[in-house]
Amino acid sequence: MRALVITGAGSARVEDVEPPVAGTGQVVVDVRRAGICGTDVELFTGQLAYFAQGKIGFPIRPGHEWCGVVSALGEGVDPDWLGARVTGDTMLGCGRCPRCAAGRGHVCADRREVGIVDWPGALAEKVLVRTSSLYRLPDAIDDRAGALVEPGGNGWRAAFAAHAGPGKRILVCGPGTIGLLTTAFATAMGAEVHIWALARDREELAAGFGATGYWTTDDPPPGGYDAVVDCTDDHRMPAAALARAEPAGRLVYIGIAGSPSPIDSRDLVLGDLTAVGILGASAGIGPTIEHYADGRVDPSRIVAVTVGLDDAAEALAGKISTGTGTKIHVDPCG
Repeated sequence: MRALVITGAGSARVEDVEPPVAGTGQVVVDVRRAGICGTDVELFTGQLAYFAQGKIGFPIRPGHEWCGVVSALGEGVDPDWLGARVTGDTMLGCGRCPRCAAGRGHVCADRREVGIVDWPGALAEKVLVRTSSLYRLPDAIDDRAGALVEPGGNGWRAAFAAHAGPGKRILVCGPGTIGLLTTAFATAMGAEVHIWALARDREELAAGFGATGYWTTDDPPPGGYDAVVDCTDDHRMPAAALARAEPAGRLVYIGIAGSPSPIDSRDLVLGDLTAVGILGASAGIGPTIEHYADGRVDPSRIVAVTVGLDDAAEALAGKISTGTGTKIHVDPCG
């Protein structure tokens, strides 16, 4: 089959590789749509922190935002999975340690991560998946939305951690994919949501996801938010977010900067603030599917461009414009 392979920093190409074979408790999925996200770009550039930590090395087959149809079953798999439209979790815990036993497999020390750590990804014609990480997609969710379930799970978790609800004012820092989806989920939960961005080019897009206020670096927001969610990769933003949270409010950190982000813990203590870190979509995948299926959240405007697998390397290299949108999707059959 054909798959995108990152062969080294700044180098990727489509190669013919051996197709996956489903083992016990596994299925093979024919990929219908896969998204490219910031993590994939950091894999391509070699800047992802996992490289420095020795967790990964080249070559890498990326792709962790996807949907498709189950085409082959391994031993012990329920036959009802065959032909099902599905998506899946990225984080694959070992299943044996105390963290996995407690339902926290996404932080398992020995976890694999689809398309990132020790598991070939979905920027390919087929992907191997554990049934324990599979989720069925209802007919109300098309392929575009199906491949946005994984980033949506991150956005749902961020909105949930912010305690979004009626009467709450929430500031989301960064109108990228996760920021816009966080805005949409927080709005669906009843909160008033503002966006803080570098510029005004995504103001209209943000409004379509429910943002009722839009601030920029030239016109920064005041303080007093019940929760502030940092979805950026700017190492200065965690401190700026802290400064805009209401005492006894909440800070949610889901963006990861390329260098350490200093904050003054005295400000946390004296403000009686709660700070929460979010890693991965795992606990948010089910709720995201429900929100997409019943129309509470429509993620489709996230996708600006859809290309074929042969153009995926150029997308990783930033050579395909998304305009004021955020997301490039890949159709491996297109």
